[in-house]
Parts: sequence; C-alpha cells; structure tokens
Amino acid sequence: MKILVVGGGGREHAIIMKLAESARSPELYCAPGNGGISRYAKCFDVKATDIPGMVALAKKLQPDYVFVAPDDPLVLGMVDAMQAEGFRTFGPRANAAIIEGSKIFSKELMQKYGIPTGRYEVFNDSEKAIAYIKAQNTYPTVIKADGLALGKGVILAQDEEEAVAAVRSMIDDRQFGESSARIVIEEFLTGPEVSVLSFTDGKTVVPMISSMDHKRALDGDEGLNTGGMGTVAPNPYYTDAIAKECMERIFLPTIEAMQKEGRPFSGCLYFGLMLTLDGPKVIEYNCRFGDPETQVVLPLLETDLVDIIEAVYEERLAELPITWKQENAACVVMASGGYPVKYESGKVITGLDEKGQLDGVRIFHAGTKFTDNQFLTAGGRVLGVTATADTLADALTQAYDAVDQIFWDNVHYRRDIGLRALAARQG
Repeated sequence: MKILVVGGGGREHAIIMKLAESARSPELYCAPGNGGISRYAKCFDVKATDIPGMVALAKKLQPDYVFVAPDDPLVLGMVDAMQAEGFRTFGPRANAAIIEGSKIFSKELMQKYGIPTGRYEVFNDSEKAIAYIKAQNTYPTVIKADGLALGKGVILAQDEEEAVAAVRSMIDDRQFGESSARIVIEEFLTGPEVSVLSFTDGKTVVPMISSMDHKRALDGDEGLNTGGMGTVAPNPYYTDAIAKECMERIFLPTIEAMQKEGRPFSGCLYFGLMLTLDGPKVIEYNCRFGDPETQVVLPLLETDLVDIIEAVYEERLAELPITWKQENAACVVMASGGYPVKYESGKVITGLDEKGQLDGVRIFHAGTKFTDNQFLTAGGRVLGVTATADTLADALTQAYDAVDQIFWDNVHYRRDIGLRALAARQG
C-alpha cells in the first residue's frame, strides 16, 4: 500500500508517524514535507496548494490513498481534482471544506439549523461595521475575516480603538487579501474552550479524544494569537455529559445539515467549542485535523489509521470500532524567537537523534529542514514535543524534560502548557 500525504507541518508529521505504525506497513510519501518528515517518508518539493503539480505527482506515484491535510488545498478543491483522476482520498471536497473556508457560511449554516453559536453580524463596509460596534458598545468583541488567514484572522478587540483598527485593517487595507473583504463581528463567548476532532464519512461521526489548545504566544495567555503553542488531551472540562450534549446538539446536526445542503462532509471535521453557562456553543469549524491538537490526539489512537481512512472513504465508518489509549498526552511547541511576527530561520538544532527524535517522547517537526546531516529551523513553529503518560502531570514533566535537552539560537516556548488543565482536575 502507498499513501501520499499533502502538507509539510507538525500535523502532517503526526499523521505520517501514525500511518507508519500501521500493520499494513504502507509506503509513505509527503509533499512538500519537512526535515523531520523526510526521515519517515519520501518527500517531494511540490507546494501543498499546487493542485496541478500534486495531481501530476500522484499520477507518477500511483498511491492507494491521497491524504490532503491542510486547509488551503482542501478549500481550493484538491480532493475534487484527485477524485476526478480516480484517486482515493481522505479529506472533504471543496463544497464541504467551505465550512472552514467561509466563516459567514458556517455561521449561516448554524443559524439555519439551530446549532448553538454566538450572535453575529456580517459586514463588507467598514463604516457600517464601526457604527455597529459603537452601537453595541460591548467588549471584548470578536472580529473575524471571512476566509482563510493562516489562523491569524481573528481579533479579540478589548476596546473601541482596537475594534475600529481591526475593522479598518481587514476591510479597508485588506490585511488578509480577499479573505477579509467581508468580516463577521460576533458575540464574545466565555467559558472553557475545547477542541474536538472527529472522523466522519458524511453519515456517521466519531469524535476523537478532546483537547485543550494554548493559542497565545506568551505565558499566562499573554501576547499575540498564534497557530498554537501547545496542547493537552483529554480536556478535563469535557465531561461525558457534555460530550453527549455535543453529539446531540452539535456534532450530528452539523453532519446532517451538510448532507441537507448537498455538501456531504468526509474526512476530519474539527469542532472548536466554548462551554458557556448556556451550554456548549461552536466558536469555529475546521475542515481538517487541527495543529497542534493532532500531535496529542493521534498518539492516543489505538485503531489502525489506515483502516479508518478506508472506512471513511468507503462510507462504512459505522462498522469500524475506534478505540483509544486510556492515557494523557501533552505537547509543548518550540518556536523561533519573534514568532508569530518576525523571526529568523536556518538555526542549527541540537539534541535530536538522526531521525529527529528523542527517547521517551515524540518529536513532531513543524518547521525544519534536514541538510548536511543536521536539522535546521525553517519556520515560526519549529517542533512539537509530545509525551504520553498515565497522568497529565507525568506527561507534562516528560515533555518539558525533553524540551530542556533541545536547543537552537533564540528558541522560544511557553512554560505553562497544561497548568490550567491540571488545576481543573485538582479542582
């Protein structure tokens, strides 16, 4: 069996390493891949968004499955293009990936089908948006670019000045190109946040283990929003009772709504949830595995991922029991100093073995390259250091012990990953 994974970050490395554990012993390819991935799969220098180039690569390799992992190629229609050429795929078609590709689409879907979410309004005129913000006069307020923005298209404005600046930069200055030509201004929800990834074949939905992300760059949830500085699983706030409520009020209704809209969703659907005093509400959907949530969820998966991919593609997910390790996982992201704004690449990484790993943990490479027998930094988020253990405290200790053994010039990471989760469990 041969599998081509599209993408080149920490999420894709986690997927590759889980596929490598399969009893089916698949031959693994990745494009574009990265330094760490290159130690487990043959990598090809094709951009994840280069649909004609990726299709040409698939024709050359003839994989049994093409696993499209990142949001951009999914929204652009890479799955459609692969299926048109006869390739079996994992990931949603473009008409379903819009659930992440357009915040406006997802909010209107939830409103139409009664799926709980925050109140919102849509604008394409900055003056009208600013007038609305001033009339509401409630802060923080959430301002989102409609389209994809590398995980940075959400501003939590703390006051009128911040809100006005965000609106003008998005609509007038096109901070995120056409992605911010239209914006959503929505109610700021409060409560514990939970990330739940799920496998779905368009009919059946199987939630994975819940997780808790840490988006801010600095300790104490200070600093700028990032793609994620670390994560833990399972999320202590996500009880069995809440999981049951989410299945009945959010997960199944979303899958059914997409079916009714003629947009059946197949692949991995991510639910970003807020556990409010009024019950769980959807903050956002993603049309793919989250990053770095994947780095703590997949290490806990017992069922063969290749078997799951086949069951999803063949629409028989309901027939496959999916089981999980009764353990905890913690991932600490090591980043380049200055991320998420300005940072330097090309720094030599020390402390890793020839496969880019370290005993006792899993090292998922997000932004590295391998050259002259050494690993170099090649991105903002560089490594995700993940440990699993019986308790979260032990997983965190193991992860941070490993972090202490890895170094490059101007390395940056948070030192408080998982502390909120530990406090919640003790409380």
